[in-house]
Amino acid sequence: MYAIVEIAGQQFKVAKESKVFVHRLPQAEGEQVEFDKVLLVDNEGTISVGAPIVEGAKITGKIVSHLKGDKVIVFKKKRRKGYKKKNGHRQYLTQVQIEDITL
Repeated sequence: MYAIVEIAGQQFKVAKESKVFVHRLPQAEGEQVEFDKVLLVDNEGTISVGAPIVEGAKITGKIVSHLKGDKVIVFKKKRRKGYKKKNGHRQYLTQVQIEDITL
């Protein structure tokens, strides 16, 4: 059984006991979270597609940790102009473990 759910503006394919990295959520570590924007559910071959969401479907999970992602280097250059700009960025992430998918 798997589902496609929208979390913090992004879509993720989740299954029971899977872990996903999402944009930082405001809840504390160890708290339970519920996601109601379920777009698709596959239950042993029976697929339910929402328009836009599946009614009554809910994903529950637990926040494992808050962390920062890998560093991304942003380098801009214009050749023969002497223009170079280097910048770095690390995204704030939350690791969520999916506990249950209910219809």
